Amino acid sequence: MNETTETHETTGLITPEIRQWVGRSDAPQRLEVTRRDIVKYAIATQQRLDKYRRGDEAPPMFLFNAHQPLVAVETLRPDGLTVDPLLPALPLTRVMAGGVTNTYHRRVRPGDVLLLTRTLTDIYEKQGASGPLIFVTYAVRVETEAGELVLEETRRRIFR
Repeated sequence: MNETTETHETTGLITPEIRQWVGRSDAPQRLEVTRRDIVKYAIATQQRLDKYRRGDEAPPMFLFNAHQPLVAVETLRPDGLTVDPLLPALPLTRVMAGGVTNTYHRRVRPGDVLLLTRTLTDIYEKQGASGPLIFVTYAVRVETEAGELVLEETRRRIFR
């Protein structure tokens, strides 16, 4: 167990079978960044800096959720989320955002070919004010095909 898990009060929801999922990763996804993609994102997010509006450089949140697959609407869960292949069935099913921390190592530019890899790094539980909660933590790593680190992201989800 890691240090985070050991310091949280448990409620018995996380079974050894669920814990075995920690450490699994998605297959790396390849993303070719085009100037057009950057310009479309800049327009959609009302960017004001010319370097974004021209597509010379991607705004900081350009890669947010880039690892999510493009799926048909009818395949979404009732809450509008995609089925997560990195996550086992959990005894709590209502999902809330638990925060995102990004560390940027370099800018994203048109012509970049990126590899995105997401890893399930932790599942732990604790008692909340209104009942038990399960916390799930993912690490997303983005690098160029040549291996240059672009972004490290830690993402948390809370199930209740």
